[in-house]
Amino acid sequence: MRKTFSTFTIIGVIIILSCTTQTYHEKMVEFKLDTPLNKKVMMAAQVVPTSQQLEWQKLELTAFIHFGINTFTEQEWGDGTESPSLFNPTQLNAIQWVQTLKDGGMRMVILTAKHHDGFCLWPTKTTSHSIAASPWLNGAGDLVREVKNACDSLGLKFGIYLSPWDRNAQSYGDSPKYNEFFRQQLTELLTWYGKVDEIWFDGACGEGPNGKKQEYDWESYYAIIEKLQPNAVVAIKGEDIRWVGTETGYGRPTEWSVTAFAPGGKLKYQKINEQLGLTEMSADLGSQQLIEKANALFWYPAEVDVSIRPGWFYHQKDDNQVKSLPELTDIYFNSVGMNAVLLLNVPPDKRGLIHEIDALRLKEFKAWIDASFKENIALCGRSKESYGQKTIDGNSENYWTASSFPSQLEITFNEEVLFDIIEIKEFIQKGQRVEAFTVEAEIDGTWQEVGSGTTIGYKRLLYIKPVRTEKVRITILKSRYDALISGIGLYKSA
Repeated sequence: MRKTFSTFTIIGVIIILSCTTQTYHEKMVEFKLDTPLNKKVMMAAQVVPTSQQLEWQKLELTAFIHFGINTFTEQEWGDGTESPSLFNPTQLNAIQWVQTLKDGGMRMVILTAKHHDGFCLWPTKTTSHSIAASPWLNGAGDLVREVKNACDSLGLKFGIYLSPWDRNAQSYGDSPKYNEFFRQQLTELLTWYGKVDEIWFDGACGEGPNGKKQEYDWESYYAIIEKLQPNAVVAIKGEDIRWVGTETGYGRPTEWSVTAFAPGGKLKYQKINEQLGLTEMSADLGSQQLIEKANALFWYPAEVDVSIRPGWFYHQKDDNQVKSLPELTDIYFNSVGMNAVLLLNVPPDKRGLIHEIDALRLKEFKAWIDASFKENIALCGRSKESYGQKTIDGNSENYWTASSFPSQLEITFNEEVLFDIIEIKEFIQKGQRVEAFTVEAEIDGTWQEVGSGTTIGYKRLLYIKPVRTEKVRITILKSRYDALISGIGLYKSA
């Protein structure tokens, strides 16, 4: 194939350099009462992720496995009265699960160690409502260990989902007693299986058998994690990763990782959200209008969870409703492509295997991504070093810097190129800053807008109508401080 050479032209004030010394705020920043908006916005631009949050963001594609007593009762939310004798997968193969997910491009597996029904997939000492009382492997099985071992052998990260809501535990609703019960379960999971990379708490909370609502002691849960698995990220009701607010697979068109929405379940953070009128589902979590009202900001990036099937658990009746390849690719652009990490649920069936339909769809999904992003046309024919003394490389301290706005970066090719995917990345190690951008192509001698957006963050993808051109122009219209662009890509989808 003939190589297409390109050149980059810096128009206006984009320069190639590293930022001068600045004060960065890891994970959060608090404002004094009299801090003016312009200073708040500057400080917002300098809130940065922890190393664990950054490594989590780079995963991009992660997998959920919902498997348990609901798999055998055709339920989504069991009520806790189900007999453990129902749990008996006859062909369970955790290696098949993890290999299938790896073949689909997933880089971490999160297992539902306990769902709301309270049935535990490990031989816990806290309750008899577990696989130890099931016929599977004559009660000698440990599914958490099997999945962890499979992840280790195949090189994937491992996470656990532990539901705080437990419809089986008699102590649920007696807050002190249940919190101790839950801490014991959490301790087992964080000490029996080696390294855990993500811990996933949802916020479901119902009434206990005694009619009392359980009050979760989040601070004590976090203390256990900090002691036993300090390098794990804690999601949803944790303080590292937030729920995007829907289970559709679609993130916000404007997705800030720096939010006024406070993380986790601590009372002081709950009060912040109440005062600002914010929930995970609020449309605006990080605008300047919101920053003006806020007393603190947090690096709290979004995770987009969605199931490959209509439900979270496997149901045979849904075999013809597995998401199509176009549906999965659309979700990819609206999750990973909107500054979030995709958590795709793939539920094993009653045999204890990921169904053949799901497995095939995952392979198709991975093949499409690999083929579509195989060649970055923007860099075609030139080594990165040929663009200047500094490079666009998100894994280094090098990036394009725009210091006043609007600023433009023009890419010129020596012949027409065809693309329909645009990729832009910020160097989030030094913050998320861009508030608006456009992409234009020169067509028939005139510049025409072919794409635009607001936030960029770790990665922004635009899937557009195919464009043929010899020139592309990216304009950073607005940014909270110097815009640090670590990656630019143009691709033709498969």
